[in-house]
Amino acid sequence: MEIHEHRQGAVTIVSPIGPLVETDAPVFRARIEAVAERSLGRLVLDLGSVAYVDSIGLECLMQTAESTGRAGECLKVCGVNDTIREVLDLTDLSPLFEFFSNQADAVRSFL
Repeated sequence: MEIHEHRQGAVTIVSPIGPLVETDAPVFRARIEAVAERSLGRLVLDLGSVAYVDSIGLECLMQTAESTGRAGECLKVCGVNDTIREVLDLTDLSPLFEFFSNQADAVRSFL
C-alpha cells in the first residue's frame, strides 16, 4: 500500500492507495496517527483508491476514528466506494465518520 499525503490550507489529506488489509494496517495506522497529531485534527482520509478493507483494516479505521473523536473531531472521509460504505453500515461503524463525496467538500467542512 502506498500512502500519499498533502496539505490543502490547514487541512492534511491522506490518500492510501491499494487495499487496506492486515499486512498494511500497522503502517497505515502509525502514519495516520502521526498526521492527525501534526494536523491538530484537521484531517481528511481519501479512500477513493482503496478497493476493499479486511477485518484488520476495518479495525484500523475504527481505531483511527475513535482517536480522532477523543480529540474532539469526527474523522472526515471521502471517496468511499459502495462496498466499503456497506461494510461500515453493516458493522454500525458509519456514525464514527463524516462522509463526503470529494476532497474539496471535506476540506471545506472545516471552515
